[in-house]
Amino acid sequence: MDGRSARWEAHREERRRTLISASRKAVHRLGADASMEDIAAAAGTSKSVFYRYFSDKVGLQQAVAEVVIERMQDKILQAAKTAATPRQGLLNMVSAYLEMAETSPAVYDFVTRSPGGMAGGHGVPAVHGALGHFFDEVVAMLARPMSVHLGAADSTLLNYWPTAAVGLVRTAGERWLSTPASPTKPDHIRMAGQITSWLLRGIDADIGVGPAGTDA
Repeated sequence: MDGRSARWEAHREERRRTLISASRKAVHRLGADASMEDIAAAAGTSKSVFYRYFSDKVGLQQAVAEVVIERMQDKILQAAKTAATPRQGLLNMVSAYLEMAETSPAVYDFVTRSPGGMAGGHGVPAVHGALGHFFDEVVAMLARPMSVHLGAADSTLLNYWPTAAVGLVRTAGERWLSTPASPTKPDHIRMAGQITSWLLRGIDADIGVGPAGTDA
């Protein structure tokens, strides 16, 4: 690649980053249902420019997701590193995830929608592209502290735990995120504590049920 081609590629990549940033801000302000035309207008350019860089709305969604998810992953990793115990690490990771999602629910909704346009909502979340890679990474991050926390427990069965944990965190988190604000709605710190308790102790601790379904 000659100098002219390198400069053009650098310019194109910089322009792409600018459009992604503008798109994220537009979705934050306009909502997850914003059209390509709405996003382009908010970015001060035309829809044709967006199609040139991202092909279609799914391509734009994927590009925004890669940036948002990279930031979430960095924050979650940092949160885990500051913990003194595996349990605290898990709590910090869940709290960081909820806090980042709460910062802009519209952007979170936009990047977690399936290519067909349906959000994960209260059903089974769609996982694709950058989002799928992100949750694969979260599964791996959860596996490390839990292997320390549980020690010599059955490692074969525990291989399933991180995947199940991510499903619980995500579905519970998205249900919490979509719940209207009210005096009874927990903040992200309290919600993170509750989810962590469910992950480590199950619901028995909350309803007073002991081993094998007996009253505690």
